[in-house]
Amino acid sequence: MSKISRFTSKVVQLAKNAVGERGEVAAPEGGGGFAEYAVVSLHCLRVYLQKSYREALDLLSEMPQILGEIGLDAADLPDHSTLVKRFDRIKTAIWRVLLRLSAQEHEPSGHAAIDATFFDRENASKHYCRRTNYRVQTLKATALADTETQAILDVHCTTEKRHDTQLGWQVARADAGDLASLAADKGYDWMELRDKLREEGVRPLIKHREFQPIDHAHNARIDGPRYRQRAMCETVFSTIKRTLGDAVRARTWYGEFRELVLMCTVHNIKQSLKQ
Repeated sequence: MSKISRFTSKVVQLAKNAVGERGEVAAPEGGGGFAEYAVVSLHCLRVYLQKSYREALDLLSEMPQILGEIGLDAADLPDHSTLVKRFDRIKTAIWRVLLRLSAQEHEPSGHAAIDATFFDRENASKHYCRRTNYRVQTLKATALADTETQAILDVHCTTEKRHDTQLGWQVARADAGDLASLAADKGYDWMELRDKLREEGVRPLIKHREFQPIDHAHNARIDGPRYRQRAMCETVFSTIKRTLGDAVRARTWYGEFRELVLMCTVHNIKQSLKQ
């Protein structure tokens, strides 16, 4: 079985679980629409193939075996504009559930790292930017990643200049109950974040900014193999940008977040298939 075939099989399984599939036929029947799991699967394949909407559909039309995994024929494929519209209509909650299900394909280690990076916001034209007041050209993404499996447990994005300390707990809290430790750099140096993690039974491996001798002592105590695994979060971002792209192309804010979640989901599935 080829890599793309194994990927598609896993995507369809997770998509059906995420949308609560009730036995719908993938292709439209009697004037109906495409099953939601089929649309989700097509979008995952679009990201996996690193193609535009048009290019991805053209390529998939030559892959009957892959379409068969979804329950479609080449004649059933929607127009690219239909796929764009359905991407906007699928609720963000479904994409988030899909991300969580993809993370559960990995055996969790209980040790995670948190870090942030920037993705470009690709836009169509300068005219569009002026018309929509589209000024911020980058998207700040903060991810919580398992340091051993390199699976992304959760992700947050913003165009605002929010400090890492403000985002740390917001990203970590949903998974805090399943973690034994959380590593982060000095950008997350905030005592309230450490206290909240300890309340959940999580050991905070977050170095202090060094203003006094005691800060050096704290840092020397937490420096070790587990803390140095913090770099795995940077490795995850590097892998995503290298294999799936370093820009989001949706034109709406919520579309950009969904696209980022989708990229993280595809990364998780690819990693689970390697293991």
